[in-house]
Amino acid sequence: MPPDVALLTTLRSQARGVQPRTVALRRALHRRPELGLDLPHTRDAVVAALADLPLQVHLGRSVSSVVAVLEGARPGPTVLLRGDMDALPLAEDTGLAFASETDGAMHACGHDTHVAMLASAARVLAARRNDFAGRVLFMFQPGEEGFHGARYMIDEGLLDRTGPAGRPDAAYALHISATLPSGEVHVRPGPLMAAADALKVTVRGRGGHASAPHDALDPLPAAAAMVGALQTAVTRRVSAHHPVVLTIARIVAGTTNNIIPETAFMEGTVRTLSETSRATVHGEIERVCRYIAMAHGCTAEVHIEPGYPVTVNDADAADRVGKLAHTVLGRDRVVTMDTPIMGAEDFSYVLAEVPGALAFLGGCPPNVRPGTAPPNHSNRVVFDEDAMASGVAVYAGLALDALAK
Repeated sequence: MPPDVALLTTLRSQARGVQPRTVALRRALHRRPELGLDLPHTRDAVVAALADLPLQVHLGRSVSSVVAVLEGARPGPTVLLRGDMDALPLAEDTGLAFASETDGAMHACGHDTHVAMLASAARVLAARRNDFAGRVLFMFQPGEEGFHGARYMIDEGLLDRTGPAGRPDAAYALHISATLPSGEVHVRPGPLMAAADALKVTVRGRGGHASAPHDALDPLPAAAAMVGALQTAVTRRVSAHHPVVLTIARIVAGTTNNIIPETAFMEGTVRTLSETSRATVHGEIERVCRYIAMAHGCTAEVHIEPGYPVTVNDADAADRVGKLAHTVLGRDRVVTMDTPIMGAEDFSYVLAEVPGALAFLGGCPPNVRPGTAPPNHSNRVVFDEDAMASGVAVYAGLALDALAK
């Protein structure tokens, strides 16, 4: 058996050996979720979990990030492993003994498991420093849930040649999912997750009495016409081979039943899987809204706020994730995804600069059919903590596989 395979096949037992630590850290974070870019309690918990390991630890200057570097026995390349740390603004309704103690905040996307898995992977790898050449860069990131936390860390030099561990040669991340079978790894090459942009449109007309609409310029019919026309624009102006999702999720207008308002406001989201379709849709939104407003005698102000870019997995890196998971977890534990998903991820910023891959880790609770489990971002979502041992083994294996050769 080649030495690298011999090293990798022991990782599951090592991950199980640190499972009590993994669970304890996860539950401590779950009780005290924090939102956005300022996560002082989470940052301190991560630093404490790493304190007895031979790591160089760096704290973020502008956000509550933690970067830790583990040097191997010999010089070599750098592998980045990411775990995001922030929670969501939800009131938890799971009944767990370690449920959130913070009103209006919950780890409903599983980032607490990501942090715990990455910290335990650091522990496993620290015990095997003599087995690899190079270094591992552990990226504990705040602000994934819409706050562009990865971009802040990149702006602080995370990926620079003069950064904490030099320019990474590869980058990997795992994301747990409550609707996938526990312990499975799902991955695909190429586009994995969508770009997500926020759309806001203000339609301006002229207010008046609801009994005399001819004396006013009603913005509501114009806004209503835009909703349907935007869907037609997607199906008729964008190739069916380039998936696009455009959803108007909120419309606000008026104050009572007998007043035609002066303005109508609507907002939604635009999801695309290529920069070409992204640019096309942005142009169509502007055109459709402007000219429909004009046809109704109104005007339209369109604002599209760019969100995360498309998350694109490097083909070779995605293949390495699959092969590594085959070795560490077993062939039946790996699934190649047929299609991307239209959610968004700010690990896309890292993958735009460093070849790498993001994969999904199944975390469906026991005795629950994956398709029926409350999904990520539900206030009732529950994750199978046993799946975290698989995640620890895969995180550690990805670093060892790249650096032990």
